[in-house]
Formats: sequence, C-alpha cells, structure tokens
Amino acid sequence: MTHHPTVILGAGAAGLMAAAFAGPGTLVLDHARAPGEKIRISGGGRCNFTNLHSSPENFLSENKHFAKSALARYTQRDFIALVERHRIPYHEKTLGQLFCDTSAKDIIAMLLAEMTGAGASLRLNTTITDIAHDGRFHLTLDRGAPVTCDNLVVACGGKSIPKMGATGFGYDIARRFGHRVTETRPALVPLTFGADTLAALKPLAGTALDARVTCRDRHFDEAMLITHRGLSGPAILQISSYWQETLPITVRLVENAFDRLRQARASNGKRNLSNVLSGFLPNRLAAHWAETNDLTGNIADYSDARLGDIAHDLANWRLHPIGTEGYRTAEVTAGGVDTATLNARSMESKTVRGLYFIGEVVDVTGWLGGYNFQWAWSSGWAAGTSISDRNTLN
Repeated sequence: MTHHPTVILGAGAAGLMAAAFAGPGTLVLDHARAPGEKIRISGGGRCNFTNLHSSPENFLSENKHFAKSALARYTQRDFIALVERHRIPYHEKTLGQLFCDTSAKDIIAMLLAEMTGAGASLRLNTTITDIAHDGRFHLTLDRGAPVTCDNLVVACGGKSIPKMGATGFGYDIARRFGHRVTETRPALVPLTFGADTLAALKPLAGTALDARVTCRDRHFDEAMLITHRGLSGPAILQISSYWQETLPITVRLVENAFDRLRQARASNGKRNLSNVLSGFLPNRLAAHWAETNDLTGNIADYSDARLGDIAHDLANWRLHPIGTEGYRTAEVTAGGVDTATLNARSMESKTVRGLYFIGEVVDVTGWLGGYNFQWAWSSGWAAGTSISDRNTLN
C-alpha cells in the first residue's frame, strides 16, 4: 500500500490543472491510455482553450452564483498568461474564442510540464474498483497495490463522448459519499426531430446560415446547419443546453425581414418573391420556403400586410425537437454534483473533509466557445490551491 497526500481521479483538463497546484506527492489516476484526450480532440485538434469574454453569465447551474468565486480568482487572463509563459502560439477566432495555432497537444504538454514541475505524478491504464473512507481515503485498483490519500479530487468528467471512455463514475462517487446529483443530460449537442419534420428538412441537408435561435427566453445569434438528422451548428449547440423535452425552439431566419421585403418591392417589384428570398437565404432554403408557404408571383403583388405576415414567419420559424443526438456527440454533460453540497471557494465537500469535485462532474455547464475549459482551469486551480494551502498550514 502506498500513501499520497492527494489523489486526483481523472487526467483531463480539470484534473491536470489541479495536479499542477495541489503540491508535491500528488498522484493522478486515469483509466485511459493517454492524458487529456478531450483536450486533444477539441477545437478540431487546435483546442479552444478559453474565451476572452468568460464570465459567470456564460454558465448554467441550479445555483447561478456558485461558479463566480473560482472564475473570479482564476480568470481567462491567468490561463492566457500560462499559455504565453510556455510560448504556445494562439489566435482569436470569432466571439473571443482562443485557439492554439499548431496543436491541442501543446496544451496537454504544458499541463503535464506544470504538474511534473510541481512534484505530481501520473498513472494511466488504471481503474479504481473500490473506495473506502475512515478519515483517509482507501483506493483499491485493478492493478498494483492499493493507495491511500488524505485528499481525493474527483475530476472524472461527465457522460459525454463515451467512445473516449466517459462514464458516470464521478456521480457514483458523489452519491456514495452522500452528495445529491442533479439531473444530467447531453448539452452542446445537435437536436433531432420527428419523421414529418425530418422529411421536410431532408432536401435542405447541408444548408448553413446565420440565424437567431431562441428557447425559454434565451437566444443565440450564430451559424445554424441543417443535417439529415435535424439541426446542428453553433447556434443549435448553444440552445441545446437550455432546451428540454416538449419545448419548442424558434428560429429567426432573416433579420429586419419586413423592411428588407419592402425595399425589394420598391426597387424591383417585378421580381419573383422566391428570387427575392434567395437574396436573404441560401438558395435551397429560399426555394423551399417559397414552395411550402405558397409564395408565388411578383413581390409587387404583395401588400404591406401580406409582407408583414411573411416577415413574421421568417422571424418566427417554430420547430419542435423530439430529442438530441445524445452523449455520443454531446460536447459536455449538463447537471452533475449538486453545488449546494460544495464549498464554492475550494470545491471541497461540505460534509466529507478532503473530498473535492471539479470540472464537468460538477453542476456547472459553460457555453460553447472555450467556457467549459475555463471552468476546468478555474475549478482545478481552486481545489489545487486549497489543498496546497491546507498542507502548508499543517
């Protein structure tokens, strides 16, 4: 049996970050063959590692205030400074998203260098088969001697992308130690539709456009993609975190549609309305919209009242998803370990001394665009520094 002051379960973004700050002797365990696999595949292999505009308003949780402490004390600027210290080149894309110029592997290498420099070690291909607690945590492993520790950090992630080994193990640990787990569901995920809607959308598969997508008084103005399974693209992924079964979504296909239609009528009233719409929408979608809504003839033949109706429909395309593509394609898991049972400053359990939960396993879910990585960095830092400070005092 070997003893470590701290054991971290999970060699993902949050776990590696915590290891860099928790202090010498920290051990990181993971069942995977390589560390940081979600980091490696993120951002098309370039890793959208944070967002310049990250703030508590970009996160969902039963307690909207919980993430404020960690996000305020370790900000996107702090992580950017770490990236720059390691001379990793990066660039900004849209909406404040920061990506590596070369490869996501640069971020993994940086985190491994930081944790190794801090005196932490990593053991892969290792599964925890049992956890007991008697003041210390006792971990039984599938190979090698059992391990004990004073601090146990759960950084196992959520259920998203199971082909990469994601499981609900972190939630099982939480429940075992008396913590409530809020309802979990796939988030940042494409939406699916019933047979009738899919039949109507099928000819439009591959069509992309900028749109405003709204659900439950929340809207996102980003790109939307029609697929053979339903709807995807950034605007849809964003709204999926707010969507729940039975709720409709509303898509604004054209902004200021009424004014634009009137201007088109005034400038060339002899144009066919379908051709006018193709100036606002991708050609296939314009033709489909005209056909399904029986919009024939020249635009000059349409009164202001009729153009108003058309504009309203273009701004309020109401759709009823029946589900999502599930954890298979979900970028993150919404819900998780109830934040009411955790200390917002340290991420430590309020009932079990030395037990911490960080990253995706916690009921904090960020928007698309680097926000979930920022939560991993901030929550990992909060737990790691809390452990280090305690060890220093002891």
